[in-house]
Amino acid sequence: MGFEEDLDARPFWRRLSRGEQRWPFALAIAVMIALQLTLPERYSLGAWWVLPAVEVVVIGALVAANPGRLERRTPMLRRLSLGLIAVASLGTAWSVVRLVVDIAGGGDTGSAAELLGSGAAIWLINVLTFAVWYWELDRGGALERAAGTDPYPDFLFPQMTAPDMAPKEWRPQFADYLYLAFTNATAFSPTDTLPLSRWAKLTMMLQSAISLVTAALVVAKAVNALG
Repeated sequence: MGFEEDLDARPFWRRLSRGEQRWPFALAIAVMIALQLTLPERYSLGAWWVLPAVEVVVIGALVAANPGRLERRTPMLRRLSLGLIAVASLGTAWSVVRLVVDIAGGGDTGSAAELLGSGAAIWLINVLTFAVWYWELDRGGALERAAGTDPYPDFLFPQMTAPDMAPKEWRPQFADYLYLAFTNATAFSPTDTLPLSRWAKLTMMLQSAISLVTAALVVAKAVNALG
């Protein structure tokens, strides 16, 4: 009886619960693919269609395995999900590096409007890329969070420290990690959510650095082109 009471005393985000919906993650990947397709081909790793095609195939397989809520926990699906994010990250890294090299090296970046459009798309891809990484890695991923297997969070959300200010059934879902990635990319530092683990701190630092360099170089180059 005492043991059951102890389990019930745990916050909801540490208990066994239903899995999250797959569609927010799938939608983020779809938006990322759409943004990749809007970029000039020089910002694509290889042919413009290769990475988007791979991402479409993998996300299709993941959605087919868990079409509604995330409930199937298999090592293969875990590796497939991580592989999808790694492929997306590879494309993001190439786009950022190519943009920085073009701007710093005086390469052809098009008109000011084209540069701002490409820079904005790459910045948004950066936000989405890190959002899916945070979502996939915090406490072992969405499935492990639903199972309550890891009691130690990598990110400390405000609702964890002030449970009275949130519904009892609250636990972090994809929108929370998207907000985390967006605010980290705009403020270049943690806002209301704190990284606790070392990998979380280093990943947020990397995202802030990419966002700062991208925004600073694009704006400076665009202003120079207008002048």
